[in-house]
Amino acid sequence: MTTEKREFQAESKRLLDMMIHSIYSHKDIFLRELISNASDAIDKIYYKALTDDRLTFNQDDYYIKIEADKAARTLTIKDTGIGMTAEELESNLGTIAKSGSLAFKKEVQMEEGQSIIGQFGVGFYSAFMVADVVTVYTKSLESDQGYKWESEGADGYTIEPFNKADVGTKIVLKLKDNTDDENYDEFLDEYRLKQIIKKYSDFIRYPIKMDVTVSKPKADNEEEYEDVLEEQTINSMVPIWRKNKSELTDEDYEAFYADKHYGFDKPLKHLHIKVDGAVRYNAILYIPEQIPFDYYSKEFEKGLELYSNGVLIMEKCAELLPDYFSFVKGMVDSEDLSLNISREILQQDRQLKLIAKNIKNKIKKELQTLIKDEREKYETFYKAFGRQLKFGVYNDFGANKDDLKDLLMFYSSTEKKLVTLDDYVSRMKEDQKYIYYATGESYDRIEKLPQTELVADKGYEILYFTEDIDEFAIKMLMTYEEKEFKSVSSGDLGLNDESEKETETEEKDNQGLFDKMGDILAGQVKAVKLSKRLKSHPVCLTADGEVTIEMEKVLSMMPDNQHVKADKILEINPNHEVFQSLKEAFEKDQEKLALYTKLLYNQALLIEGLPIQDPVAFTNDICKVMV
Repeated sequence: MTTEKREFQAESKRLLDMMIHSIYSHKDIFLRELISNASDAIDKIYYKALTDDRLTFNQDDYYIKIEADKAARTLTIKDTGIGMTAEELESNLGTIAKSGSLAFKKEVQMEEGQSIIGQFGVGFYSAFMVADVVTVYTKSLESDQGYKWESEGADGYTIEPFNKADVGTKIVLKLKDNTDDENYDEFLDEYRLKQIIKKYSDFIRYPIKMDVTVSKPKADNEEEYEDVLEEQTINSMVPIWRKNKSELTDEDYEAFYADKHYGFDKPLKHLHIKVDGAVRYNAILYIPEQIPFDYYSKEFEKGLELYSNGVLIMEKCAELLPDYFSFVKGMVDSEDLSLNISREILQQDRQLKLIAKNIKNKIKKELQTLIKDEREKYETFYKAFGRQLKFGVYNDFGANKDDLKDLLMFYSSTEKKLVTLDDYVSRMKEDQKYIYYATGESYDRIEKLPQTELVADKGYEILYFTEDIDEFAIKMLMTYEEKEFKSVSSGDLGLNDESEKETETEEKDNQGLFDKMGDILAGQVKAVKLSKRLKSHPVCLTADGEVTIEMEKVLSMMPDNQHVKADKILEINPNHEVFQSLKEAFEKDQEKLALYTKLLYNQALLIEGLPIQDPVAFTNDICKVMV
């Protein structure tokens, strides 16, 4: 065989240029690709042994070895796989995107849980991202002759006979010189190589060996230590998700959580999923106990680690989780995914969507089980991530509300703790039409709100909303179990109380007073009227329409707020002494009526936690009353 220079096909040249400069986003990917190809080569000899009685497959004889030579600036990847003939070298490495692994896959019946994802003719060329020269020494199981393949990139390659003693393949990369922008020496560093192997190839099912520097006692003096090279297996090989659940303990799952740096906390719950259906996959998911410090920042990235047959494809696959479950950590491994040319970026395919849908349902079911069986754990989770669930209800115009409504919790006025909407509805009185709620900055503040008096007096439970997202989420939810939500500050409480008829009569009799007070507060309130809800307090503010007072407060704090205002109603308690003073002032002293009206309005603003427009005028009005 001659060693003349052979040219790549024109299409292959363009593709090689893309491989080096465009397709891969991280240069360290090259080692993942070469290790995956080496694993594929061992797979081939394994499957050959299944059908050829002349061959035996001894697990200990098959491995991958990584060797770094800093002096020569070379990195070597050796395997004890099936090797290649001259024709296979030409076919697999002479035409980029020709996949020997995929062709082989079609020829054999794969065992359950086995897959070959490597595309030797594609991933192999990622080596040129870091190497000026790539040399392949190989000997096929089918041939007594070994061969050497060598290339400096797009200019072409040579193939020539080479006396190689053992079956298998050795790839030698002559690394590029360092530049101002790139440090190629990192791929000769022992610690960095171990880091890359652990990151991408930890679960390759054959040993990945390396000579590692260790400190050991000297043979002649055990009190002194020296650095020696020791061959070690770097990868774990058997991933935790492929083990039976019965073999694993909570400590095993917690150790995996810590090893993968999913969080600094201890996971609250884990899910170990094995699915053999339209799409096959394994997954280990974690519900954290504590909220990550950057969870609500732009830096936080949601997503699960995505593996294809044990090889890390993506560190954060966002498509696997809906936003409202973005707190979930963990990984998914599937052999059924459609991968693009770089084995790095996923195609938006049917399999991925099926996995994502299944994972969403599994998470929801697990959270529902926590509510039912481990309420304290769920409350711990909810205090950390409940806001995200409520945002999920509100987001996308309520498209996800049916998935999330049973997971919501709010503080109860009667139970004095967090309760679900199902809890609330199960305790509703026979004559109760609505699910009542009140909004405020804290439980204590809400409990003192004048608007809660009548509903509480009826013995109805009130849900306390203390987060800015609460009311927006409930507005999107609209109903639960056909029960409508009703704010205690809404215009009509729907109580149909007998006293309401008396209030309506008295309101008509004093309409002139309320019209005059409305004129005094023109532009600040929509109307002034007698209250049907107040028992002991003299005054309160309510809202007429969809925008509530609490929503106004939230919207006013947003950078792009449109100055949305609630239509405020000032309600006066007809059974309070203040009302008599108002009537007398209306009949005898219009100036005093204006003073009383402004004081009552500002008092109502303070109760709601709204700012007083003119604090100086307010204090002066108080002084006038005192004098």
